[in-house]
Amino acid sequence: MSELFGTLSDGTEVHRWTLERAGTRVRVLTYGGIVQSVEVPDRAGRTADVVLGFAGLDGYLTHPEPYLGALVGRYANRIGGARFTLDGVTRPLAANNGPNSLHGGERGFDKRVWDAEPVEHGVRLTRVSPDGEEGFPGRLEVSATYTLDASGALRIAYEAVTDAPTVVNLTNHSYFDLGGGTGPTGHELRLAASRYTPVDADLIPTGALEDVAGSRFDFRTAREIGTGYDHNFVLDKGVTGTPEEVAELHDPVSGRLLTIATTEPGLQVYTADHLGAPFTPNAGIALETQHFPDSPNRPDFPGTELRPGEVYRSETVYAFGVRGQRVSRRSRRASA
Repeated sequence: MSELFGTLSDGTEVHRWTLERAGTRVRVLTYGGIVQSVEVPDRAGRTADVVLGFAGLDGYLTHPEPYLGALVGRYANRIGGARFTLDGVTRPLAANNGPNSLHGGERGFDKRVWDAEPVEHGVRLTRVSPDGEEGFPGRLEVSATYTLDASGALRIAYEAVTDAPTVVNLTNHSYFDLGGGTGPTGHELRLAASRYTPVDADLIPTGALEDVAGSRFDFRTAREIGTGYDHNFVLDKGVTGTPEEVAELHDPVSGRLLTIATTEPGLQVYTADHLGAPFTPNAGIALETQHFPDSPNRPDFPGTELRPGEVYRSETVYAFGVRGQRVSRRSRRASA
């Protein structure tokens, strides 16, 4: 089901699609491929929205930098120095994050209106990114298909083809608050990641793959996530042809549980320490399935090149459930 959500200043209409199945309700915007809301029940059956979003289009236009719920590309995360070299040709990009290019540049996929068509239990968004858009070479035909499966899990499947060599790295940038508005304090995170990519002062990977053992980056066993993270974790499974489970986020108070499966080799954990108004810092946790930051400048990282005749495919599944007995936030603070 779709409805008019708003209109841009140039008259372009933005529509909202509502997907509903097995107790999950998801709303997706044609502006930026944004997941506006995800409503799921807690262990008592009370439904709440578990992602950060705005009620109206103006919120997204006025506050674009958090990338709330957005489909980001042509290259998600950072490219160091806002440039990369492909086939001997250096490609300058828009520097919109200090000296770096972030999430596709000044006007990436998150700020474009996508075409939409219904599919079974979902919606398929498509657009053509022209050659040279934000500095990226090649005419890129892109699709992102959002569906709900029989269990109510949200599946996002991306595909792209190009007419010239380019780089592609797409993800969804939802911020999760499984408490449904209470904030993610006390959320527990588990990652199937034995290594992470350390970064320099500009949050560009140094090139090392550091062991998480004995460090604050060790989430191989579930524990409270805390704050201070904007890092890519190297998933043990690597690149896979079908989604494999890599992450679990749990709110002991509501009982809500999020499990993430993906084909991607990395996952960016961002605890939103710099999330600005109208939200407060750390109001949500972004878990972005991806290839590694700055991969176009790191030939030893999993490749992000796409060439004519090839098809870029990436798929991530967000499954929701509940677990355990209720734990009050007050008792958790008292025992801390």
